[in-house]
Amino acid sequence: MEIGAMVIAVVGVAGTLGGALLTQRGAERAKRREIELVRAHEEVRENLALRRACYTALNRDSRQFTTALNRHLHAMRERGIEDADREALDAAKAAHRDTYSEAQMIAPDSVLGPATAVNHALNLVYGQVKRLERDAPEEGETMETVSRAQQAIWDLLREMRAAMRADLGVSSG
Repeated sequence: MEIGAMVIAVVGVAGTLGGALLTQRGAERAKRREIELVRAHEEVRENLALRRACYTALNRDSRQFTTALNRHLHAMRERGIEDADREALDAAKAAHRDTYSEAQMIAPDSVLGPATAVNHALNLVYGQVKRLERDAPEEGETMETVSRAQQAIWDLLREMRAAMRADLGVSSG
């Protein structure tokens, strides 16, 4: 009987220790899953913040480049171009180029398509403005046609902004 009692005692102790070990392992697994979920949530949040900052800068710099082109055209009509005008236009172009380059690395295709259309239109009008400034326009390039092309960029900017807002989950209403 003593052996039976010892076997029962050993099995009881082993069961108690085994239960504690299984409980500890289960808790560790649950903690690991919780940490993974928190990390995944933080990654999603950081990605959203990165896209939001990029989109804000791209929207701002694209609008400023468009406005700078408009101001440059007005200066060409009204008084002639000065160095300060050229510098302002080139600074707006450089700022837009930098934020567009960042967007190329961050934005999904649904945003990059409209952003590329804006970039293309801005650079096209910039080239036209510079040719007019040098008095070397291509066929069909006049102050009026370039001004219309510059004004058309605002529609592209609205499309780009709508795509950005949709990607960020911001309602349009």
